[in-house]
Amino acid sequence: MNHPDILIIGGGIIGLAAAYQVTKLHPRKSVILLEKESELAGHQSGRNSGVLHAGIYYLPGSLKAINCRTGKAAMEEFCRAEGIHYKTCGKVIVAVNKGQLAALQSIYERGQANRVRCELIGPSRLRELEPHAAGIKAIHVPETGIVDFTQVCARLADLIRAKGHRILTGVKVTGLQEKSGETMVKTTRGEFRPRYIINCAGLHSDRVASMSADSVPARIIPFRGEYYKLAPEAEKFCNALIYPVPDPRFPFLGVHFTRKISGEVKCGPNAVLALAREGYRKTEVNLQDLLESLTYPGFAKIAGKYWRTGLWEIWRSVSKDAFVKALQRLVPEVTAAHLLPYPAGIRAQAVTRDGRILDDFAFLESPRVVHVINAPSPGATASLSIGRAVVERLAKRFH
Repeated sequence: MNHPDILIIGGGIIGLAAAYQVTKLHPRKSVILLEKESELAGHQSGRNSGVLHAGIYYLPGSLKAINCRTGKAAMEEFCRAEGIHYKTCGKVIVAVNKGQLAALQSIYERGQANRVRCELIGPSRLRELEPHAAGIKAIHVPETGIVDFTQVCARLADLIRAKGHRILTGVKVTGLQEKSGETMVKTTRGEFRPRYIINCAGLHSDRVASMSADSVPARIIPFRGEYYKLAPEAEKFCNALIYPVPDPRFPFLGVHFTRKISGEVKCGPNAVLALAREGYRKTEVNLQDLLESLTYPGFAKIAGKYWRTGLWEIWRSVSKDAFVKALQRLVPEVTAAHLLPYPAGIRAQAVTRDGRILDDFAFLESPRVVHVINAPSPGATASLSIGRAVVERLAKRFH
């Protein structure tokens, strides 16, 4: 009963996509997927922006660039086949001053290298697309889309179960051993002895990896992304997606406007150190999580490098007026009265001991285990491609 061919840890979109790809690529292999929460997709997968990214930002040839392009096409095909509503709405990346033009040009060139359909546009075309946006130049990316990834996760789970595989919720992994060609996973619901394991534990992927690996190349540092949403009377300020030119010195995109598939418009996020790996509220503190972050050598190094930006992010977290001013750079008509509360999300950011923020998807492999140790944005967009890549890596070990 608890001896599957493949055990998958984590019921977010990456874990579900990996299980789904097993059913397609190796239909004779049995799968059990474990999720510690009572519901699937309760963390990053259910709290993301819902954007189908085109892949314009990523270094050409990187795993992000490759998997974003193939993953977006696969996700759109999946949604069409399964009757999941998605929309190709396009987005604009807006330069608001001359100092941003060089970075805008660099992003455009990356888009061209990644074969993303995009064009540089001036103020008049920007006004046609987004009448309320301010900017002196922009990139229009017409193929960017939006979807509800929780619906995608629910459908993936249905298809996995329909093939006879098991998805168990409320099961937390407490131990993982791999030795002498065998594996054993300890959980709050007993032991499992699979032939192979895929770790897609997201916010806890490093902890799961450290249960069996001698050395894990990075630790997850949780950053809380805080949002507002536009009041109904202000939703007219954003037709689709309005993004700033990201600061190349900082790993996050900056606050932006995102129209969701529901019609709501999200504003944000900022990025502040979360005091717990699942600390969606400012008052949530997990002392173990916080101590791990603060005592990790890599965190001290990134804090020293980005402390000015970090202080600004914290100020924007405590000051709604500061948040509004950041939004007004893109859409001047937005006021504090237009912003309503919206749930926060947590980004699982992998950081190395020497203070490097892992910017690409990353995996750790052993004879019978593949750990997904870094799959931030565009992880949801790329999930079907990442899932396929993980299964293909594991399949090299099949006998």
